[in-house]
Formats: sequence, C-alpha cells, structure tokens
Amino acid sequence: MTSWIRKYCNSILHRVLFCVILAANITSGRSNSGVSVCSSPPVLSCSECLQRGPLCSWCFQEGFLDGAVGVRCGLAGTLAMRGCGPEFIEHPEVTVEVNAATGRTQVSPAEVTVTVRPGSEARVTVAVRQLERYPVDLYYLVDVSASMQENLDQLKTVGVALSHRMGEYSSDLRLGFGSFVDKPVSPYINVHPSKINNPCSDYEVKCRPAHGFHHVLSMTANMSEFTRVIKRQRISGNMDTPEGGLDAMLQATVCQDVVGWRREAKRLLLLMTDQPSHLALDGRLAGIVRPHDGLCHMENNVYTESTSMDHPSLGQLAEKLLENHIYSLFAVEQQQYQWYEELIRLIPGSNLLFQTPNLIDLVVDAYTVTHTPTQTDTHTHTHTHTSGIGMLLCGRRGGWVWHVNRSTQVYFNVAIGLRSCPDDGDEDDAVLVFVRPVGYNESTVVKVRSRCRCHCGPDRSCHDDTTEQQSKCQADAADRNHSHKDTLPSEGQLHCRPDGSGVDCSGRGECVCGRCVCERHSLGTTYGRYCEMDDYSCPYHQGKLCGGRGVCVHSECVCEDGWTGESCGCPVSTATCSLDNGLLCSGRGRCVCGKCECDDYRHSGTFCELCPTCLSSCQSHWMCIDCHLSHGLSQNAAWQCNHTCTPLVGYVSDVAGTVGPDFTT
Repeated sequence: MTSWIRKYCNSILHRVLFCVILAANITSGRSNSGVSVCSSPPVLSCSECLQRGPLCSWCFQEGFLDGAVGVRCGLAGTLAMRGCGPEFIEHPEVTVEVNAATGRTQVSPAEVTVTVRPGSEARVTVAVRQLERYPVDLYYLVDVSASMQENLDQLKTVGVALSHRMGEYSSDLRLGFGSFVDKPVSPYINVHPSKINNPCSDYEVKCRPAHGFHHVLSMTANMSEFTRVIKRQRISGNMDTPEGGLDAMLQATVCQDVVGWRREAKRLLLLMTDQPSHLALDGRLAGIVRPHDGLCHMENNVYTESTSMDHPSLGQLAEKLLENHIYSLFAVEQQQYQWYEELIRLIPGSNLLFQTPNLIDLVVDAYTVTHTPTQTDTHTHTHTHTSGIGMLLCGRRGGWVWHVNRSTQVYFNVAIGLRSCPDDGDEDDAVLVFVRPVGYNESTVVKVRSRCRCHCGPDRSCHDDTTEQQSKCQADAADRNHSHKDTLPSEGQLHCRPDGSGVDCSGRGECVCGRCVCERHSLGTTYGRYCEMDDYSCPYHQGKLCGGRGVCVHSECVCEDGWTGESCGCPVSTATCSLDNGLLCSGRGRCVCGKCECDDYRHSGTFCELCPTCLSSCQSHWMCIDCHLSHGLSQNAAWQCNHTCTPLVGYVSDVAGTVGPDFTT
C-alpha cells in the first residue's frame, strides 16, 4: 500500500463514522459551465481531463480534429457531435459493487467497493437493525459527592429487580460500577490534612477521600454481587461545584480490559451526577497544563494521572466513545438539564435523561432510546478528510441518537465523493471507510477506489497532446532547415501545404515534423490536415454560434437533439404550431421552424386561425348556385356554369343523393 494510502487510511480508520446520510445530487447534462471547465484552459492529457470534473470526457479517436491542440476534452455529447465515435470516448462511470458473499446481522451490507472520479459521488444504501434480546453491558459511573447521597441509596436497591425487568429486552445483561468526585488537588478539594482523608469531618460523618476515578466492579451477570458492591459505597466531598465526570468517562471508555466490556455486546455508559462537569483547560486552576493523552492510566483500579493531566476535551471524549462503540447516557438533576443538553450536542451517540426515583425505569429508558437512528428529523453536515474523500453526516437536536422500535430496520443513503486525485495513488489501492452506527460492533466497510487514469480502449492509446515531443521534433527540423542554404521548401513542409498553395498550414498553424499544428484562435479551434477548418465559422442565431444549441463542425452546425436548421434555431417538434385540438396550423398551413406558414394569404394568426376577408360558404358559392338555378339545374347545361364555380366544388343530385359525373368541375 502506498504512503498516501497509509497516511489517509489510518486517519479514517481512527475516526469511526456513525450516522451517515443524504448526499447532494451531482448535476449532469450539458451546461455552459461544464463546457468551460472541460476546455478552458486547454487540457493536453486524458488523465488531466478526468480530473477536471465528472462531466468531462476524453476522445482518444485517432485523427480527431486533426491538427487541433487541446480539444479532445469536453462533454461527451459535444465530442460526439464533433465526430468522435461513442466507442472512443473515455468517460468513467461511478460504480458500486456490493460483496454479497459476507453478511451482517445488524448492519448490512458488510462490504462495498465504489469507484469514483474527482468531483463525482457514489451512493451506498446501508441497512441497520437492532436485534431482539441482544447482549447488553451497562456501566454505572456515579458521582459520589455528598449531594448524591440519596441517589446512591436508591442505586443500592436496583440489582436483582433490574435484572428481571431487563429480561424483557435482553437475555444477557451485565452490570459494572465506578465512582468519581474530582481531581484530588487544590482548589478542587480542601487540602487541609484533616480534610484529605475525611472531607466530611465538619459534619461528623465518615466520608471516603475525594478521587478522580475508581473502578469498583467489572462487568458481571451476578446481580447479587452488584447489589453487595453498591451497598458498600460511601459518599465523598469536594470544594467547587463542577465535578470530574468527563475525566472519569474517558477512563471507563478506553480501559476496555479493566471494565470488562464485551466485544459482542451493546455498550451503555451511564453517568449519574447532579452538577456540571469540568472541561479541558480547567486544570490550569490547579496548575495542571499537560493535555490529556486519551490513554488508559489505571493501577489497582485507580486512575493514576488525575493530578498530572488536564481534563479531556469534548472532541477527544467523543472520539474515544465512537472508537469503542459506546453509547453515553447522562442522568442529571433538573437544574443541570440545560447545561448537559448543550454538552451532548458535541458528543455523537449521547442522550440525556432525568434522574428519577425509580432507577429501574431509568435504565430501561436508557436501553430503549439508544436504538437505531431513523431517516426523519435530520440535519445535514459535511464531513471531509484531507485525502480528498468527502462524506455527509446527519445529526439532530440533543445528540446523534434517534428513537425507533426494536427490530425495526432503517436505511441510510451514504454518499462518498472524491475531491481530488492522490499524487502517487494507485488505482489498485483503496481507502477504507468504516460506516458504523454509534454503539454497534458491526460496520459496513466501503472500499473507495479512485478513477484517475485513462484506459483508452484495448490499445491504451489516448493520443495525448505531447507538446514536449513536438518541441523536440521542431528543434530537429530547425537544425535540418538551417543546414539548407536554398529557399526551397523542405520535404516536410510540402506535406503541410495543399496542392497549389505556397503557405504552410493555410497560414493558421506551424508545420512540425511534416504535420500541421494549428494555432488556437480567440474565437475557437482551428483544425484539419492543413488547418483549413474551424469551429467558429458557422451561422449565428440570436448572437450565439449555432444558436447555442449545437457545435460548429466543418463550418456547419451540428445541432443538439430537438433542434435543426442552418443555425440550430428551429425546433424539430411541431408542438408550437398546434392548437389544443391537435390540428396543425388550423389545417390551413405548414409548420416551418416552429411557426405556422399559412397556405392562403388571406389567413393569418399564430395558428392561421384568422381570416378577416373570408366570406361564408353560402356567399362564396352564390354565383355558382345562381348560374345553375338560371339553367333550371339541368345536367346538360352544367358545363355553362364551370367558369362561375370555385374548383373542387361537387354537385349533388337531390334525388339520387350521389355525386354525378356531369356535376363535377
């Protein structure tokens, strides 16, 4: 694996992703901006063309616009209209391949391979389902400062009853326990010798010393043991209002072996407190300036670096919770609810609960709310890595957790885009992206491959504009020409002149190694064997070349689908010539260039529907009728009335009811 892959893959692997959803659509189709991006400034190689954007294509057809420089890159439709065969257009598509050989029970698919090019996005659907009766590890992290005495007393009664209640949701529940107060240094605690061992000496109560974090009980299924350990717990005390809860949370999160977190279980970390928590940089109050390193520092179940390292930052804590697949739950008193409500916005996968007298209900609520996120009530946030791979993540007010019933399956549309190609990347290498909902030990592994190199058909000949070779050849030709003393054109120059011409390349290019290299004109491109053609000498319509609806090829407009005419100004459709009844030009004309041309000069209007000078049928045929009446409607005298009757008028016998041959003009 290349150094680029190692550098950025590791960055991604250490940032386990959580809820991902909803990518913006890639704009496709022909647009002026797409044309400009692909062709300006000129692109001289296929790989450079692919990096211009997802709309850009490369024509590797030999002799395409012969003599032109930097015109092989453009929109696929434009290249086709200019004469590039579809089989010669390099336009890599975004691909998504799902590995169906492996499966997951909660998060699927297990593995997906996507291929993207710069500026494009691939979408993957990830299904997430919380299984019934899934193993659960619940770790109580309790503030044992003096004000928490009542809560601690309630906790001593929940063990066996909680096990029975949780049996409705999980057949395998394990509980653990740890306690915290604050960093045992001034000014957090009273450092008078009489207060260090017993912070509650003023109240004639025996308290335990203040501590940053004590791990008391590892995960166990023995509810009696859990109850026995809780009953032995005593309160402590400190000086300031905030507590060291976040410091303790990080240790309970990263000390996997000490706590006994199971790999296959759903992990819940429940912090119970009635006060706010210290944050990073608060340690400066005690002269502690060393940032937290995010590692486990436990000896004999005691956090050993409490007095030497600062509190962790919220970002650091959030990262460790995600890495270790742990849901964080904050059970707080009502007066602190707003403070923690703001805090959990910055900790993905966290949720906030009110402390209640019934702690069993609290635990059940903690379990039931930490289920799979749904597609509703989401906000979109951009998440990118320096490797150029971008994703979109979704969140919601109050954290990154959603409510959904157990065993409900929900789906996420994951969008992965490539912003740029690696300098030394190989298409065979892949960046691994892990899509993992918070608290789940399963994930979808997305292998992201970049498509930055051109294949250009079986011959792999892209016909890049090798200006370096042209310059070298031009220098060699100059040396050869310098050796000739006569003024006659060289053999190579003769190949650059049409018959009877004394000018190289029609005066619009240079003769390099017997071939014309056409100059770029400010109006467009010059090309052809002798630079005799261009893409700007075509008719204009409404101030635009080919009406802006086609391209100029061989001095003629090649129109886009749906348009025709010399300057692509005429729609192919006749819809603009039809009334609601579908009759074309009211049956009195032809549709020419999207407009009605009436057959009779007397008719006018957009649809030839008007005729101010037209008479009624009776009026227009009166002379004809009068002639026949004057001759007694005799068939023998019908010929005498031909000069007074309009052509194509038939004469019907009122007796026979048929058209007689003698009565037809």
